[in-house]
Amino acid sequence: MAVPKNKVSKSRRDKRRSSVWKLETPSFTRCSNCGELAASHKVCKNCGFYKGVEVISVGD
Repeated sequence: MAVPKNKVSKSRRDKRRSSVWKLETPSFTRCSNCGELAASHKVCKNCGFYKGVEVISVGD
């Protein structure tokens, strides 16, 4: 059975774990209808279009 030979300090342990818990930033694309930034694969909150089709009606 594997047993650690020396104590691993908190800083060394935390450095090893730090990269695992980082969240990726969500990707944004330009809406094909209005040009606003919108999350990928989601309905544009500005105009309500997705892939050139009006999915929800947004009152302006």
